[in-house]
Amino acid sequence: MSEISKNPEHRYVSDLRRLDTSQTVVARSLGSFLPISFAALFLAVVAFFAATTFGIAREGSLLIVCAAIFGGYMALNIGANDVANNMGPAVGGRVLTIATAIIIAAVCEAAGALIAGGDVVNTVSKGIIAPGGAISVKEFQYLMLSAVFAAALWINIATALGAPVSTTHSIIGGVLGGGIAASGLGLVNWPTMGQIAASWVISPIAGGVIAAMLLAFIKAKILYAPKRLEAAAFWVPLLIALMASAFTAYMTMKGLKNVWTAGVLEITIVSVAAFLIAWLASRPYVAAKISRLADRRSHINTLFDLPLIIGVGLLSFAHGANDVANAVGPLAAIVSTSDAQHGIAAKVTIPFWVMIVGALGISIGLATFGPKLIRVVGEQITRLNSPRAYCVALSAAITVLVATSLGLPVSSTHIAVGAVFGVGFLREHTENPNRRKLRPGHKLNATAAEAFNSRYVKRSRYLVRRRFLWSIAAAWVITVPATALLAGLLYVLLQLL
Repeated sequence: MSEISKNPEHRYVSDLRRLDTSQTVVARSLGSFLPISFAALFLAVVAFFAATTFGIAREGSLLIVCAAIFGGYMALNIGANDVANNMGPAVGGRVLTIATAIIIAAVCEAAGALIAGGDVVNTVSKGIIAPGGAISVKEFQYLMLSAVFAAALWINIATALGAPVSTTHSIIGGVLGGGIAASGLGLVNWPTMGQIAASWVISPIAGGVIAAMLLAFIKAKILYAPKRLEAAAFWVPLLIALMASAFTAYMTMKGLKNVWTAGVLEITIVSVAAFLIAWLASRPYVAAKISRLADRRSHINTLFDLPLIIGVGLLSFAHGANDVANAVGPLAAIVSTSDAQHGIAAKVTIPFWVMIVGALGISIGLATFGPKLIRVVGEQITRLNSPRAYCVALSAAITVLVATSLGLPVSSTHIAVGAVFGVGFLREHTENPNRRKLRPGHKLNATAAEAFNSRYVKRSRYLVRRRFLWSIAAAWVITVPATALLAGLLYVLLQLL
């Protein structure tokens, strides 16, 4: 008889360990099962509503039901992947918990989709194909169905791999592949595709450079100033006003463009007014907070908490207003052409129930599958705090404004992730020299300087995880070809059925 079997105390401890292991396994199983169950239930409700709305016996109703399911599936994946770019920095900066970030983002995304999502999706084909006489209505419906399913499937794969990708580029790739399968290369608008390819480079570099410049300014003028509190009292209200002005222009040009079409003069006036109002309002707020703070960087960082929360909320609102079309645009196109009397239009009216599918899908996808990508963007690329996360959020708004003004197509996903990398690379060049002191000579090196400058030690001083840089960049490059191939294969399969 073994020692454990002789001693009842040992048997009791062993039983407790087995019970703890069993509970851990059950908890992990439930943790993966519940999100999938919620997603399946949502898609089942969407399918039932579409079937009862259009009548299951009606001609073409099966296609609409499939389109509704695929649109809901796309919305779930947009919530799981794309929203992380807005909320990740705030979570990584320890300003918001994941639960709080999810609640704020879900409310703002749904509000943006329903309030400012618009009644019309302009050029549902995203300008990649030219709807018209080249393809029939049935072929166009199959194309849209293939595009949305291919895009959703690719985003699902990217989310599982922990790679934030552009949902807009995903649906563009799907439309491209379906268009080529439907009518060949002549249907594709290649100049537009060239602009989109250029944005793969423009978006992350612009976002990274602007975020790094903002952080360098904050470090020089506030965090490393001789008198930090006095510097913060002067500069933080101006930075808050800058953020208010940038986000006002951003919301006018992007978030509210379907509600209010503003000209350059109007945008300039409201942006200047927002700057002045925010500066005047934030001065007493900052002064009151500074009176309770010590002259330490960790305390001064908290001055950026509230502006950051407001900023990421506005980013989520604008994202919901813009990207809901990526989920329900193809569904709206299929619904609009379901009547044989209708042809293919460049502008498609979206029924309100379709907008609800998109808004709820994004919110549910964020709540169930979003935490994984939020952690990747906010915590695993580089270490963030309030000022760094503030720079990421403000960089996203400024980059989109500049690019939109210049007519350059950019991806908000690429900008936000590029900004996180930009902040991390700036830290490597400004913080590393003070992180380590030269140690006495190493047994494998002749001098301490040689040991300090060795490749191994340099790599240990990296503040950005390179593996995320290469994996995310690869996912961005692959997105359009992958979704195009998937959509083309699905289109051929639908034609054979």
